[in-house]
Amino acid sequence: MSTVRIPPLFAQLVDDTSLLLPRPTAPAMGQVVARYLEARGSDYGGLTGQLVCPVSRLSELVTELVKAGPKEPVDVSLVVDTGLGAVPKALSLALSRDLLLTPRTVETAAPPDVDPIWLERVSEFVPEDVLPVVEPRRPLNGDAEDTAVWLDAVRRVAEHGCTPKLRCGGPRPSDVPTEDQIAEFLIAADSAPEGFTTSLGLTSVSRREDPETGLVEHGLLNMLVAVARALVNGDVQSALRETNADALAKELGKLSEAAGGAVRGLLARCGRGPEPAPGAELAGLGLL
Repeated sequence: MSTVRIPPLFAQLVDDTSLLLPRPTAPAMGQVVARYLEARGSDYGGLTGQLVCPVSRLSELVTELVKAGPKEPVDVSLVVDTGLGAVPKALSLALSRDLLLTPRTVETAAPPDVDPIWLERVSEFVPEDVLPVVEPRRPLNGDAEDTAVWLDAVRRVAEHGCTPKLRCGGPRPSDVPTEDQIAEFLIAADSAPEGFTTSLGLTSVSRREDPETGLVEHGLLNMLVAVARALVNGDVQSALRETNADALAKELGKLSEAAGGAVRGLLARCGRGPEPAPGAELAGLGLL
């Protein structure tokens, strides 16, 4: 049980997306479950959001939860990796194990030119009390025309009432969006009733760049500050480029409760894995 008060800006913010990592690098299911439950029950447990699990591994997750015997059901996000047709069976399994887990969202990838008919089909597979999360595939080539198609798809997802998802990391450098792409995504996702989510990436508190490879990793605080600025038409790109965690924390510390609520109204959850939410680090920055 969390013993540290978690401000609304950070409450249930960080999902465990370890199971979305490529199979060769992903931790074992038992390890993921044990770490998730430990994080949820720690002093900073209020930071912990959902456990993200591919539909193809749901039975394996249930088996490990039976062994672990959680005191409270685990909030789970189901990621469609075997086609939408597998969703009803997965939800049936999850709902039949309501003492172990609670399905909160169903996440699925979509083509960049996703249309309302496809979105309506997704909604038909998802019960009213479960949120549909849709990730229009961001073009990896950076082509302006393809990027415009992707942003139009994000707008359609938001306008349909679904939650857009932004992939912030992965095994390839191209899996990391640029500052401009994130800024444009924030504008496109602004009308989503339940905000947007991020997947993978954001494993550090502030932006990091490998001096040898030049690979960039966006930071958790950078994303929060970027959203806060986007809501007031501020400089989003410079927020994403900032590497000083203290400076980012200072800016977030100045947000009013209403402003913090608006930030979380747009940024619903952030994916992080394999490490748990950085509670001690955030506390050291004066944010908890």
